[in-house]
Amino acid sequence: MQHQTLELRTPDGVCPTHIFHPDGEGPWPAVIVYMDGIGMRPAIVAIAARIAASGYYVAAPNLFYRVGYNAEHGVNVFSDPKAREDLVTRILPSATTANVMRDTDALLAHLAAEPRANDDKIGITGYCMGGRLSIYAAGHYGDRVAAAASYHGSRMATDAPDSPHALAPRIRARLYIAGAIEDAGFDDAQKALLERTLTEANVDHVVTTYNARHGWVPADTPVHDPVEAERHWESLLTLFGQTLAA
Repeated sequence: MQHQTLELRTPDGVCPTHIFHPDGEGPWPAVIVYMDGIGMRPAIVAIAARIAASGYYVAAPNLFYRVGYNAEHGVNVFSDPKAREDLVTRILPSATTANVMRDTDALLAHLAAEPRANDDKIGITGYCMGGRLSIYAAGHYGDRVAAAASYHGSRMATDAPDSPHALAPRIRARLYIAGAIEDAGFDDAQKALLERTLTEANVDHVVTTYNARHGWVPADTPVHDPVEAERHWESLLTLFGQTLAA
């Protein structure tokens, strides 16, 4: 397994991006991993590495680079009042949908120029805020995305102008969307609206609910659920295996 940190130049600066791929020349199907709202840290890096180990060229950008946040608090960011306030008021607002799509433009340019990556059709997965971004990107980039997954994503179908469900008519990817139980950020009403909107747009999709709490996938969260995390791995790797070019 090969791992490097790429200093990805974007219109807004330099975005540190973890790159993983198997040994050898490839090319391997390209996958983008959007992190959760806690930030880039070993638990997210481990997700990117495990995907790559299954035969993919994986890019995991640190989406908080604009404000220099390095996730030093980890999951404790929510129990430290000052750190939590900083996250909510300064850190999270730096990763707007528009900003992340500009970052993704730079990522796609890197993938197109990288001989070890096959970017004919890419896959995207994301967690928490990254789950919303993953589905939004599937609509934003249309037929460039073959598969997109969201795990414990929030605000998937709302009145916001950047709600992912609004881009359903532009989505050509196969989608897998797994929500958490008792999740105010993606409640039953949103799930129903998203399901209906994707069906009406003839999008190949699954919208389901795992028996786990919001944030169950990354190994460092208090609600990490090993059983449902493995279910996530089975669904994600099946999705990519069936949709991305070998």
